[in-house]
Amino acid sequence: MRRSVLAGLGAVVAMTVSFVAAPVASAGQELPLPGFGDVVVDDAHERVFVSGGGSGNGIVVTDFSARVRRTIPNQQGADGLVLSADGTKLYVALSAGDAISVIDTATLTETARYPTGAGTCPTHLARTGGLIWFGYGCVDGTFSGKIGKLDPAAATPVSGDHQKDVRYQRAPLLTSSGVANGPLLAGQLSLSQSMVQVYTVSGGELGTGATGDVVGAGLYDTDITSDGATLYSAAGGRDRVEAFASADLARRGAYAARPRPVAVSLSPDDLHLAAGALTTDGNDVLIYEVGGVTPIKTVSLDSGETVQPRGLSWSADQDRLFVVTRHHNDAEPHLEVEYRPLG
Repeated sequence: MRRSVLAGLGAVVAMTVSFVAAPVASAGQELPLPGFGDVVVDDAHERVFVSGGGSGNGIVVTDFSARVRRTIPNQQGADGLVLSADGTKLYVALSAGDAISVIDTATLTETARYPTGAGTCPTHLARTGGLIWFGYGCVDGTFSGKIGKLDPAAATPVSGDHQKDVRYQRAPLLTSSGVANGPLLAGQLSLSQSMVQVYTVSGGELGTGATGDVVGAGLYDTDITSDGATLYSAAGGRDRVEAFASADLARRGAYAARPRPVAVSLSPDDLHLAAGALTTDGNDVLIYEVGGVTPIKTVSLDSGETVQPRGLSWSADQDRLFVVTRHHNDAEPHLEVEYRPLG
């Protein structure tokens, strides 16, 4: 998903950078969360929001140095996160609360809550213009996953079943560039053969576009360019992050990421991508120029630390790359900051 900035790591972790130039400083901190759901950066206030997933009841707020500044409570199963177009609101998918809450990014208080229906478990969010789309579905293995819509300006804000008869085994991962006319990308996570579906957005409704299982097995993360023309996937069954044309899913390149890539994040200008993998060989995060052959930088995490699925995001000025990690001995996520990731 497009994330303004990302973060997450566990226990104060030092990152070692191997690169042609001298290493640059990084910072990290353990977050008081039982797990990891999603991460979003509020560039205007220089804050990072990190949710704890279905087993948590809060959102951690850090500064741009990964220091914890606040915890927002009473957010049952806080999972997917997305900012409003003007950045004044943070929408939170409450997978254990059957609702989407709204947090004022200036005061860090909840200002609204939209019920999505009993037993819906909204999990993943994406925004197209002023519309918030949510992937929902509580039970794995029953193909109960669907796509709903939240239109805060409508008389009836919440509606479900917008996926045009496509069924997902669990709540689909949603990704968009944020623009009003889409497209919206839905991906089926963690299957032996994962599927992606591209939707067009017009008049507040979804239209079906390209679909296929080209991403391979064990999909973990997706991202999409600002113009919506190219999508990127990180799937555990592959050893590379792959690019596809959103119009027809034709291949548009690949970026070696070591075994089991779990995270991909495009820089805000679409000129670089960061790829993270569940690896123990020191090549934890690789940064490429889009269209490049070899990484321009490699980030090596401390021993025992691994990048979390969907755990990468950039600051708007591209001066920081936030990395959500976890140590194999701990459940708590960590937030690390890689300064000057482009050199």
